[in-house]
Amino acid sequence: MQAVRFRVLTYNIHKGFSAGNRRLVLHRIREELRNTGADIAFFQEIHGQHTEHGKNIEDWPSSSQFEFLADEVWPHYAYGRNAIYAEGHHGNAILSKYPFHNWQNINISSMQRASRSILHGIVEFPEHGNRLHVICVHLDILGYERKRQLGILNNHIQKCILPHEPVILAGDFNDWRGQVTRLLDSSLQLLEVFMDSNGRHAKTYPAWCPMFQVDRIYYRGVRRINSTCLDQEHWKSLSDHLPLQAEFELLL
Repeated sequence: MQAVRFRVLTYNIHKGFSAGNRRLVLHRIREELRNTGADIAFFQEIHGQHTEHGKNIEDWPSSSQFEFLADEVWPHYAYGRNAIYAEGHHGNAILSKYPFHNWQNINISSMQRASRSILHGIVEFPEHGNRLHVICVHLDILGYERKRQLGILNNHIQKCILPHEPVILAGDFNDWRGQVTRLLDSSLQLLEVFMDSNGRHAKTYPAWCPMFQVDRIYYRGVRRINSTCLDQEHWKSLSDHLPLQAEFELLL
């Protein structure tokens, strides 16, 4: 039986700034991302537009941040605008080497400036015609809000994705206690790559001294090959989160 391997990455890029917003590091982030070999990348806190930064920061890209990161590596992308303010907006993005069959963004924020959404796309492997559901999320820090948003996510997956269809769900879950994993496993049979392989989630925040396990990659309908937290020293000076990466195999 034929199979296709693909590599995914999830990363909260902190709007392209180093921790404390001291300097723009978006150009360095792009260089490092190119070396990961990711086929599909899930990003949180990524700018679609910011007019003031465009005027005041010399190296600010002329295009959106997701287009800037995509460059020649990921020709296909989806962006969910969900934190909107006078200067522009930011949200979640999925960049892919494979074309999107379709995608939609569901804003689950209760506040206009809060970047919380479910960005759901379906990518297609052109040579085989197989499809993969890819979902990027950024959930709230507040427990009661996160619980509400998780209910929306659970209902959306049950309604829109058949049980046999392959799914990758990744992002910043702001889940300090592992409650999300227990719910997603019991209700949707979604496994988390690090919990599945190591018995515990990867520590990704804060990047310079990771203590909290808030970033995740969940999967269903594909086979996990490997997973890694990109915790090398050069990643620790970019963003306030560390990226996670995993490789999967999809049977055709």
